[in-house]
Amino acid sequence: MKELVESIARALVDHPEDVLVNSVEGSQVTVLELRVHPEDLGKVIGRQGRTAKAVRTLLGAAGMKLKKRFTLEILED
Repeated sequence: MKELVESIARALVDHPEDVLVNSVEGSQVTVLELRVHPEDLGKVIGRQGRTAKAVRTLLGAAGMKLKKRFTLEILED
């Protein structure tokens, strides 16, 4: 799942080398933390959060297939 988020983010940004995805396993849910270059933050979030919402929807659908829950957190430095 980490690779899925990473490949989507790399396709969206201008600085693909700065894309970093960290996976934090919890008891109920796995949190995927996405870090991008500060200039690319708006591209990953999208207008009114539409791009981020779409990525979260994909995570939810893929998680249903694996019978796991995933959440996406977009972190800024």
